[in-house]
Amino acid sequence: MSYHDPGTADPLSLHGVVPPTVTAFRRDESVDYEATAAHARFVVDRGAHGVFPLGTNGEFPLLSDVERDRVVEAVVEEVGDEVPVIAGVGAPSTYRTVARAEHAESVGADGVVVVTPYYYPLDHEGALEHYRRVAEAVDLPVYVYHIPSKTGNELSLETLADLAEIDNLVGVKDSSKDVPWLAQAIDAHPELTFLAGSDSLIFTGLEIGCSGAVSAVANVFPELVVDCYEAYDDGDEDRARDLQSDMFRVRDAFKTGGAYMSGVKTALRMRGFDAGPLRSPLRRKDDESAAEMREGLRELDLEGL
Repeated sequence: MSYHDPGTADPLSLHGVVPPTVTAFRRDESVDYEATAAHARFVVDRGAHGVFPLGTNGEFPLLSDVERDRVVEAVVEEVGDEVPVIAGVGAPSTYRTVARAEHAESVGADGVVVVTPYYYPLDHEGALEHYRRVAEAVDLPVYVYHIPSKTGNELSLETLADLAEIDNLVGVKDSSKDVPWLAQAIDAHPELTFLAGSDSLIFTGLEIGCSGAVSAVANVFPELVVDCYEAYDDGDEDRARDLQSDMFRVRDAFKTGGAYMSGVKTALRMRGFDAGPLRSPLRRKDDESAAEMREGLRELDLEGL
């Protein structure tokens, strides 16, 4: 056994590379469910160990509840027999989160990922009540999605300790980029699975005890991120470090001329996979930025470009 095994309480034993798959749109910004499912197939065929539809890269806050439900259905139908599908179900209200979780369970998702409620401030008791109600509503494993830079709500280590007492709350996808927080959380909770939530911290996350990563880079270049994980898992830390260095450069390229997520869909198109536009007000890169990004990526000699 390696020292980055999944948590002992996690029935899915989540590990490896779990891309936060994209939601594809047509030119009129309606959801293209067939292409959305095809993107899950794209990453699974290239080695992904699981998929996470309706994360940040899935543009979940911009989708209606009906659209979100249909995305989960499409992804489960496409790859659910091959890898774990952990569906993003979080919403600002507990009521809506429970409804999305119940639907995800009904259509065969393997687990649910619950982002901390956002917009309104959340205190300790509010967090506990929210996650308890979601966990009680389903029999699926529940994973906390911790991304305070987007939600405005940070979970303290004390709150996490109480959340860990909830029976089917089994893991944390941490995108706080707070390495001391993550290291202490992992140290205190060997029963939980921890997934690094930033492409900048995949190697670091594995070093401190994460069992894998939710990687936006893996939405476009799953081979690169899978190679990094497998090198680390094989004990070849030097190669894993080199591949992490390549991921730093991919991240920098994605950020050329605008938002990181615009880089993901723009680069996907360069690989021959057209997931359409982002839903407004988000937007894909303009031609100048896309050309600059392409040059940066080509220097890395990445598979598929």
